[in-house]
Amino acid sequence: MREKPKQQIRVWAMFCHLSALFAWMLLFFLVFLGIPLYLPLNILFPLIIWRFNKFKSPWIDFQGKEALNFQISLTMYILIVIILSLLIMLTMFGIALINNSTGQEIKTVLDILLLLWLGLTALMIILQLFLVNFAAMKAYKGKHYRYPVTIRFLR
Repeated sequence: MREKPKQQIRVWAMFCHLSALFAWMLLFFLVFLGIPLYLPLNILFPLIIWRFNKFKSPWIDFQGKEALNFQISLTMYILIVIILSLLIMLTMFGIALINNSTGQEIKTVLDILLLLWLGLTALMIILQLFLVNFAAMKAYKGKHYRYPVTIRFLR
């Protein structure tokens, strides 16, 4: 893997990364249409490309694993944020019910939680866009890149 892979191999390695972005765009489009569907397409698309092409080159194998590890980690982080948000919301509702709080206090707490959640979501989307595009460019150029804060499920 020290020499620069051929262009076709580099293109497939790049597609391993970019397919996840395509999957996210498809999911956002489905939600925009009102179809509340969550399938791990961001994991499924790179997995399909990697599984069918990993035998062509060690470069595709390496880049596919890297893309999958990042997408699996990102999905886990998103699920953790969702679970924590739900726990905080339920806790706030419990406190509000015990203290006989007014509807305005509950609304204020929910608005703050919503803003925090939207901010976190926006940060994760921007981070995803930047890192995946950066990794795809590096893969196409034949240069090594490892995603930060990624759990290495596939080695």
